Amino acid sequence: MPASFARVAVVGTGLIGGSFAMAARAALPGVRIAGWDKPEVLERARAMGVVDEAHAELGNALASADLIFLALPVGLTLERIPEIARHAPPAALVTDAASTKRAVCAAAEKHFSKHSNGGALFLGGHPMAGSEGSGLAAAEAGLFRGAKYALIGASPPAASGGDPRIRHFLGVIEAIGAAPIWMDAATHDRAAAVVSHLPQLLAVALAGVTHEATDQTGMPLTLAGRGLRDALRLAGSPYSVWRDIVLTNSDNLEDALDRIAQVVEHLRESLRRRELEQDFAVANEVYKILRDL
Repeated sequence: MPASFARVAVVGTGLIGGSFAMAARAALPGVRIAGWDKPEVLERARAMGVVDEAHAELGNALASADLIFLALPVGLTLERIPEIARHAPPAALVTDAASTKRAVCAAAEKHFSKHSNGGALFLGGHPMAGSEGSGLAAAEAGLFRGAKYALIGASPPAASGGDPRIRHFLGVIEAIGAAPIWMDAATHDRAAAVVSHLPQLLAVALAGVTHEATDQTGMPLTLAGRGLRDALRLAGSPYSVWRDIVLTNSDNLEDALDRIAQVVEHLRESLRRRELEQDFAVANEVYKILRDL
C-alpha cells in the first residue's frame, strides 16, 4: 500500500467534490488529482487548478488512483458504483460523500464484493458540510473545516481491520479540518433526516408560505430582515441536489415530518394560553448546544 495518497480521482467536481479536491491538494503535498464530470465542468476545474487531469472516460480517471472520492448525487452514485467497482485499482480506497447511506452502502457491498479486483476497498462517508450554493463556483478548500464527517462502519480499528488505507483517509479528514464519526448506515440516515434533510424541507415550506403571503406590493416579504434570511438560507439549495436524498430517505423523513406536524399543532393550540415557555426553553438549550459544538 502507498504510504499516503499520491493520486486522487474525484468523481464529480461540484461543490463537495471541488472543495474536497482543493482541500486534499493542501493536505497532501505533491498529490496529483484527476477529475471526472461533464466536459464544461471539467474544463473549468482544470482552468482553476482544482484538478490536474480531466477525463471524459470514468475508467481513465480511476486508473492508478490510490483514493477515489465519489461526489455525485445519490442516484448517480448508485448508477456508477458497478462501473467504479470494475475499474477501481486493487490498492485503492473508494469512498463516497452521498447524503444518504443505506442504498449506497448496500450497492457498494454487492458490487465491490463481486468486482473486488483483489482488494479495492469501499468506505461509505458523508461530510456534514455544504452551503446554499451549488456547483464548482461555490467550492472552497475550507468547506469541511469544523464539520463532522460521518463514516459508515463500527469503530476505526474494527472497520479498518488495520488497513492502512483507512488510516490514511482518517488522516486526510483531520487534515482538512473535519472530525470523523463512525456509525452504521441506518443510524446515519435516521440522524441525517432530523439534522440535515428536515431543515431543508422546512426552509422550502417557510419559503412557500412567505411566497403565498406576499402580495403585489411586495408585503410582507419587503419587511423581512436578517431573521427570515437566516431561516431561509437553505432555501437557496437546488432541487437537483435534494431529489435523490428525499427518495432514498423517505421513511425517516416521513417520521420527522410527522413529529413536526405534532409540534406545529401543539404550538397552534398553545398560542392563546401562555404555555410556550417550556418550548422556548428547550429551543434555547438546543441552540446553545449547537453553538458550542
